Amino acid sequence: MPKQFDLLIFDWDGTLMDSAGVIVDSIQRACEDIGHPVPSERDSRQIIGLGLQQALQTLLPTLPDDAYPHLVERYRHHYLGRDAHIPLFEGVVEGMQQLHAEGFQLAVATGKSSIGLSRALEVSKLGHLFSATRCADQTHSKPHPAMVLELIDELFADPARTLVIGDTSHDLLMASNAGVASLAVTYGAHEPDDLHPHAPLALMNSFAEVHAWLSANA
Repeated sequence: MPKQFDLLIFDWDGTLMDSAGVIVDSIQRACEDIGHPVPSERDSRQIIGLGLQQALQTLLPTLPDDAYPHLVERYRHHYLGRDAHIPLFEGVVEGMQQLHAEGFQLAVATGKSSIGLSRALEVSKLGHLFSATRCADQTHSKPHPAMVLELIDELFADPARTLVIGDTSHDLLMASNAGVASLAVTYGAHEPDDLHPHAPLALMNSFAEVHAWLSANA
């Protein structure tokens, strides 16, 4: 079967790395630190994928503007103490290596900071597989299409042959806004009911399913 896609743009947290639980816990601990009521796990998961400042402002819109820097600092304190030990999902290392070997061009579009992604790529030893990356502190945050459009431009890719793979509605909206196809995973931050309305090509329940689908259909 001829390949449909040349460029595969992956989200990081909740798609390749099993970090959603640590992110939620860090948000909740940060809120405790500043004396703010702790948001629910569901509400905390909904903002995963956005840039950190935007995510916290979306989650806690009534917080005074001058309180966000302290909240960001406390979040980073809790998250950075553990991020070097957060595992990739099962099958990610082998799967990404095989996709690279099969000739796909691989990229990352993430709500992480560029420093955070660099650290994650170094720890995971996957950095050499990706042709380009975009982070929330380098351009517009999801669901704005800039990350995807900039990656397409940088890599001289065809939008019609570009696929975004992500675990949140923010990823799928970003893909839709950029005019490219998307594939959703259900094992990350958002529930299937959050993903269905954005018309991904399919919903995958594990990274093994993602790899199998890409090998068969992409």
